[in-house]
Amino acid sequence: MDKLAIKKYWKMACRFTNKVVLVTGASSGIGAATANLLAGEGAHLILTGRNETNLEKVAENCYENTWNRPNTVPGDLNIEEDVERIVKTALACHGKLDVLINNAGIIELGSIETTSLEQFDRLINTNVRSMYHLTMLAVPHLIKTQGSIVNVSSVNGIRPFANVLAYNMSKSAVNKFTESVAMELASKKVRVNAVCPGVIITELQKRGGLSTEDYKKFLIRCQETHPLGRPGLAQEVAEAIAFLASDRSSFITGVTLPVDGGRHALSPR
Repeated sequence: MDKLAIKKYWKMACRFTNKVVLVTGASSGIGAATANLLAGEGAHLILTGRNETNLEKVAENCYENTWNRPNTVPGDLNIEEDVERIVKTALACHGKLDVLINNAGIIELGSIETTSLEQFDRLINTNVRSMYHLTMLAVPHLIKTQGSIVNVSSVNGIRPFANVLAYNMSKSAVNKFTESVAMELASKKVRVNAVCPGVIITELQKRGGLSTEDYKKFLIRCQETHPLGRPGLAQEVAEAIAFLASDRSSFITGVTLPVDGGRHALSPR
């Protein structure tokens, strides 16, 4: 079978053939893994993130592995004009929007005694407000396609953990946002779900303030805090995102799905 025939077969066999998918925070971690998976499933991808260099690397990697190069739209979701431009560009590229994957997010360390209002605002703005804004702009177009939304939350939105107070609050808000919007859009045939990862091997924690040495200890500790005995991989979360975004989950909405090796169910010991 020649390359053209393989490409034709691949497009016919995939869950996201002719689906237009917007992925935020796509320049690394879970977002990058999701982009690679969906590119291989035939999606027309629009990838956005703040790191333009990394974003282009992810797009090129998608192309090398699948012959399917995403469109990239660098931008900061905390800037309202950037959010508006991202949605407009996505529509200009393909004329519609089938799936929105709200993946962008940050974490910072801090308790009620140490978290400043500046930190609190930064976490709420990045993890909640920007998601609200982008979803608000995307919804009219998702209604037209009877599409779906997948929000990337966290096990911290289900159970609280010490020294990440503002992060806990932001992810709890994402979970309630997911459930509420799912109820609002169900009659319009738009499904809204979330994944709640446990500790996943990405750069998130180090960017949030953990030193390299502390991060190594943190991953070792995950062998005890996660019943499956290890932290997760970005690819494992991407698989859950793809399922919830696809028509294979056509009777699922309002779900906040733990992808956390059982951490949400672990009782304190």
